Amino acid sequence: MAHNPHAPQGPEGNHDPAGSTQMFRAFVDEGAPQGGRPAAAPAPAASAGPRVGLIVGVVAVIVILAAVAWLALG
Repeated sequence: MAHNPHAPQGPEGNHDPAGSTQMFRAFVDEGAPQGGRPAAAPAPAASAGPRVGLIVGVVAVIVILAAVAWLALG
């Protein structure tokens, strides 16, 4: 791990592991979006994708089961 001269030092002069955590958080915060919405909030369009796929999958299964039943009983 790289030495961080700006990290706080303990009473014995040992390296404080929180210093590297602080550097990582500062690095991550630099790339954060500058909009008013927090980064954790998903976009409404992004949540619609998996839902549409699930509906299409369920409809496909129903159609396949209906076709199998029609062939078996017909």
